[in-house]
Formats: sequence, C-alpha cells, structure tokens
Amino acid sequence: MQQSALKQHCDRMQAACLETPEVPWPIRADRLQRLALLIQGNSGDIAEAISQDFGHRSRHETDLFEIVPSLSAVRHALKHGRRWMKTTRRPTGLWFLPGSSFVMPQPLGVAGIIVPWNYPLYLAAGPLVAAIVAGNRVMLKLSEWTPAFSALMEQLVARHFAPDELTVINGDAEVAAEFSTLPFDHLLFTGSTSIGRQVMRAAAANLTPVTLELGGKSPAIIAPGFSIERAAARILAGKCLNAGQTCIAPDYVLLPQGCEQEFIAAARTCIAKMYPDILSSPDYASIINSRHFDRIAELLGEAQAQGATAENLSLRRESPDAGTRRHPPFVLTGVTDGMRVMQDEIFGPLLPIVPYPNIDAAIAWVNARPKPLALYLFDDDSARIKQVLGQTRSGGVTVNDTILHVAQDDLPFGGVGPSGMGQYHGYEGFLTFSKLKPVFRQSRWNSMALFNPPYGKFASRMIEWLKRWA
Repeated sequence: MQQSALKQHCDRMQAACLETPEVPWPIRADRLQRLALLIQGNSGDIAEAISQDFGHRSRHETDLFEIVPSLSAVRHALKHGRRWMKTTRRPTGLWFLPGSSFVMPQPLGVAGIIVPWNYPLYLAAGPLVAAIVAGNRVMLKLSEWTPAFSALMEQLVARHFAPDELTVINGDAEVAAEFSTLPFDHLLFTGSTSIGRQVMRAAAANLTPVTLELGGKSPAIIAPGFSIERAAARILAGKCLNAGQTCIAPDYVLLPQGCEQEFIAAARTCIAKMYPDILSSPDYASIINSRHFDRIAELLGEAQAQGATAENLSLRRESPDAGTRRHPPFVLTGVTDGMRVMQDEIFGPLLPIVPYPNIDAAIAWVNARPKPLALYLFDDDSARIKQVLGQTRSGGVTVNDTILHVAQDDLPFGGVGPSGMGQYHGYEGFLTFSKLKPVFRQSRWNSMALFNPPYGKFASRMIEWLKRWA
C-alpha cells in the first residue's frame, strides 16, 4: 500500500530525529531566532494576510495580540531555554546511596500542531516555540479558513527552515483528519470540543499523546459592590476583541440582581467610546466567514424567539451587515438554559447576562456547568477572591480584567475537562514537548548484593528493618 505524502514527510522527520537524537542549545536557539526573524521581518505582510482572510481585522489588534506575544514567547524561550534543558539532580533514597539520581530532558521527536483560524499566527507560534525549545521537529497544520495567511506562512517557513526542521501543511478538513492520524511523538490541537474529540480518537490509534486546547463558555463574575462601570469596560474590551472570536473571550456575565440595566448602560457607553461607528470602524473585526456570521444570527434570533431581550450596544443601533460581515455587540437579558446561546460557545459579539442573588449562587452556577477555559472575576475583596478561586475550576483566571492571563509567558495555558487537557507556554510548554528521562546511576560499591537470592535469615532481618523505616 502506497504511503501518503503526509506520512512520508512524517517518516522523513522521524528518520532525521534518529540521525541526530541530541539537539544542543545552539541548534535550538538558532531555530528560535529564525522564527523571530520570520515574524519580525514579515509582520506587515502577516497582518495584511490575516485581515484579508477576515474581510477586515485591525492591524493594531494583529500587532498587539499576535505579533507581539509571538515575539515575546520566542524571547522568553531564548532567555530561559538553556537552563530548562539542563540535567538536574534529584535526591536518592537513603538505602541506595552512594548511587545518584537525575532527570534528563530530551526531545520527544516529531510534534504535530493543528492551528485554528481565529488567531492563526499566535496559536501557531505559541506551541511552536514550546516544541522548538524542547528540541523537536514540527509539522504545522494551518487552517483552511485563513487561506491567505496559510499560503504566506508556507512560503515563509520554507524560506527560513529546512523541510525536516519545520514544515507547513495546508489543506481542507480531509487533510486535517489525515494529519491527526500520523504517528507523531506529540500532537497539539487548538479548536472546538467536538473536533477535539475526533482528533483524540484518531491519535489514540498510535497512542500519540495529545494536548487539547478547546473552548467552552467562560464566565465573567462581577462581585457585589464592585464598580459596574469599571467591570463593563474591561468585559466589553475582552468581548469585542476580534469581534468575540477569541477562545477565552468572556462568554456570559454573572452580576448581582438588579444591576442589569446599569451594566447595559455602562456597556453602551464603552462601545460608543471604542467604536463610535462600528460598521465602518477600522478597529472592529469582521466575522471570519458567512457560515459563522449566519450562526451568530441564528443564536441571536433563537434566543429572542424564546423570550430573551437583545440590546444593541452600538451607538447608532446599526443592524448586522452580511455584506461586510460586521456584527455589532448585543447584550442579552432574560436568557434560560434551554437557549443555544447559553449552551454553545458563542464565539462572537453576543453577551448574555445572568443575575444572581449572592456570590455562593454565582459559584454554584459556574460549577453546575462544564469547566470553562477561562474565568474572570471582578472583585476587590481578597477573602472573596480566594473563595471564588478555591471553589471553581477553570483553565485560567484573570482577576479584574479579561484575556490577560494568556499573555503571561511564565503562566501555563490550558483547559480542564471539556475545555481541554495539557498545557503549554513557558516552562510548562517545554515540559509538554519533552521526555523527562529519569536515570539512576549505581555506584561501584553498593549493598544490592545483600538482597540477591538465595534469601536467608540476614535478608529477612534487613527486609523487616526496611519495612519499618522506609
């Protein structure tokens, strides 16, 4: 049976790993520096390609949330990578002295990374940096929904890297499905929970370990007494980033009962300041394609048909424009669990708000639902902050803002349960793409011969002593 081109390329990379199993720091650093050069030297073309794929996306958003954090991740790895890859001593059990124990980080081999469309550079560069600093070779599957960016990256990567170091794979859903069946040494997928299940199922055939970065409904909790105006400003900034097409965007708001109209008024003021003419604003992104635009319209229409009230936050109450795929942000009140807008990840500029009677009820609301990728808490009460952090489970948290935990190079990023498994960024990313090989080195003089058969009375007494003191 003839092998596919994808399988052949994966095999060539695996063979290259076997030929040079050790990847010293200068090689890793050189690859990271070439990645930084690729991004820095082509940032304008990258931003233009992404904007072309979206129909429109602000150059400032791409610079701030893709170019800058990608370069920051590279610089962080260059600063710390040599230390991360060092062999480290570990304590040795008293009974095994003077032997010694140590842990030796090694590259896994060939990593596969499947990249989504919403932040096509950053969600490629983040895991890519982790895989490179750990010494791996990488196959990168980019989204078919960002054709201009994907084609550009294929050219740029071919210009800066050898094919057995890093290669870009482009193609449709069938190519992506085959990609996930390859015998990688590690596979990282970012995308929807439903596709994540398919990826994990395909990887299981090869016992390929996976990291899944999924999504879910990330709540924003406004605590009693916290400034509604202050919270609304930060929630709307996070929600409107990339027109809500962010996996860690605040998906809904839990706020004290009776504060709904105050929140809506504050949200409207925020939108008027940020986007005074939202359908033509150069700072507001289009929805990626007609399919997603229609999906958002269906979520909104269905919620209204089932009794929810939708408040258009735009200054002139503009209607969504299917031609430009610009969709103003809406706040929804009167939502119920039966509505799809409260079941599905929204991934767009719709923001349901849910009133609660007390903070315990807000915590219970979050805990009764699948664990989210992010949680946002707005509170100045240290004891209550500690309570919410301790009593909820989520992938990550930002307190008194949104989104920003993902931008911290020293914090791991990853979901929990339905929002994902595994993590990357910084040192945790290095660990994800490394094998920590445990080694015990026996000394020339040791007592192990005392425990060899045939066992006698002396061995029995020693074993009893060990059982008592182990």
